[in-house]
Amino acid sequence: MKLNQCSLEQIPLRGAKGVKRLFEERLKEFEPIFYPKSIAVVGVSANEAKPGSQWVKALISAGFAGHIYPIGSGGGIISGLKIFPNLRLVPGEVDYVIVSIPRQSVLKLLDDCAAKKVKTIHFFTAGFSETGKPEWCGLEDQMVRKARQNGIRIIGPNCLGVCCPESRIPFGMTPLGKIGIGGSVGFISQSGGIADRLIEIGVIRHINYSEGVSFGNGIDLDASDFFQYLAADPKTTVIGAYLEGTRRGHRLFDTMKEVVKAKPLVVWKGGRTEAGAQAAISHTGSLTSSTAVWSAMLKQAGAIEVHSLEELTDTLLIFQQLGHWKGNNIAVIGGLGGGGGGISVSASDACIESGLELPSLSSKTKEELVSLLGEVGSILHNPIDVSQAQLRGGSTLFQAIKLVVNDPAVELLLIQEDMGILLSFLSWGRVERINDFFIDLRRRQNKPLIVVLPSGSAEPERLDIEQRLLRASIPVFPTMERAANAIVAINKYFSSRLTSPNNNLSLG
Repeated sequence: MKLNQCSLEQIPLRGAKGVKRLFEERLKEFEPIFYPKSIAVVGVSANEAKPGSQWVKALISAGFAGHIYPIGSGGGIISGLKIFPNLRLVPGEVDYVIVSIPRQSVLKLLDDCAAKKVKTIHFFTAGFSETGKPEWCGLEDQMVRKARQNGIRIIGPNCLGVCCPESRIPFGMTPLGKIGIGGSVGFISQSGGIADRLIEIGVIRHINYSEGVSFGNGIDLDASDFFQYLAADPKTTVIGAYLEGTRRGHRLFDTMKEVVKAKPLVVWKGGRTEAGAQAAISHTGSLTSSTAVWSAMLKQAGAIEVHSLEELTDTLLIFQQLGHWKGNNIAVIGGLGGGGGGISVSASDACIESGLELPSLSSKTKEELVSLLGEVGSILHNPIDVSQAQLRGGSTLFQAIKLVVNDPAVELLLIQEDMGILLSFLSWGRVERINDFFIDLRRRQNKPLIVVLPSGSAEPERLDIEQRLLRASIPVFPTMERAANAIVAINKYFSSRLTSPNNNLSLG
């Protein structure tokens, strides 16, 4: 992964103590980034349709509690706030600056930021190295030199910057200020569009973020810097990333190796095809490398490689909900509201092909299931078809599921629930009671429970149940294959931690 003319010097990581000290320094250094006391937005006008003005409205809508200072040469008022004609005229201190001005004006703005002792500048402004033109790549170099001379850090340019639910910083300049609920998942993205989708899916699937950032061209602060911060951040337990390329390949590799010792790192590499690589260069000006090189690097570093937005969010969801769970022995239950034979067969294929085990139930459990459900019409191996339970009442179904989850060979319970089939046999009230039982079962015992809810004819009802389960911290997936792949990811990560005693970086 070669460096280009816009690259900065690589900073090697040296020794466990040095890594720990560096990561902890990031916590203090990045506090004004994710938890600023004041934000100035440069490029604001009384015209609320302008991007800078929309940033101001988004901050207000999200409930940012610090000072918001709109800056625009025309002055005026926006959303009840005075627009200052120049950053230097702001009466208070400014921690963080969001910039939406023409690229020709950025060097002068950096002088203004230096005069105000600004700590961090986020450049939404685009049109630099991603254009491929030497003069704009050279301007990036000038920006970095000027910023470093004055102790200023740069996010971007060509990016949507940070988000932080706890400090009420929304992602982007949407009118409602996308923000979600604070949680334990950190994310890093070179693409603002992908980051926006991560926030959107997070809201829908209850993936709750601690902090996140879209860093665009990454001329100063890049993926390595934000990885180091999230590795040390006590709120963050798992880190997800979308990367298109890097200007500092060796530094990124060294950083990821150290981060993985502390926390799971899930990476989706964009630009794997030739067309995708060319698009990445035009998008963020990043150098890409072959798919094989990236995959080898991620594997050596111990990161979890994924290949789509769906796989990335699936993996983040299961790490968030299952914590430090590790296991490989899965019990699959199907046939909640009708014949589950075919579903059991396909579930077996999905789990075994993913590398999971479907252990046989103990003879005692099998005997009790036969007594409870009968042998005719049931599959009492693993997967288990419990369709006969509905002929004997809801309590029989619940008892059968309890028998399976209590079997000593079972480490995780995976349930296939087809809403269209269920509602063709059962009333909505009975379906609700079944899912209330799942929620209660998850609370009463320590083995994880995961539900597969495929889309179908009863989509509104399916979405209602999905939200109910997600609120109860039960992971939900649309297919058995996606559920199995996510289970494998968390199992592999924590199993590898156990077999690598020297791979534990304590940041506590």
